[in-house]
Amino acid sequence: MGILVGSQENGEIIMNFKVIIMYDNEYKGYVVDVPSLNGCMSQGKTIDEALENVKDAINGWIYVEKKHKRLDIKEIQELFVGEVTV
Repeated sequence: MGILVGSQENGEIIMNFKVIIMYDNEYKGYVVDVPSLNGCMSQGKTIDEALENVKDAINGWIYVEKKHKRLDIKEIQELFVGEVTV
């Protein structure tokens, strides 16, 4: 499931997003992509830092998209990572 909407904590709706975490050699840290939110990404020197930072990015993305009345969250049912040799 890409997004879980409906759980509540302290009166707030909790949403879960699938993310892709990649190590970036040039940055020497981790980049996190949120496929459900077009263009939503963040980074951090550790996986924990990158995941905390992407939470802020997600909240910012949702805020801006709601403000401009163009909120388009794509539901990702399954996400696979594979390898292709060429």
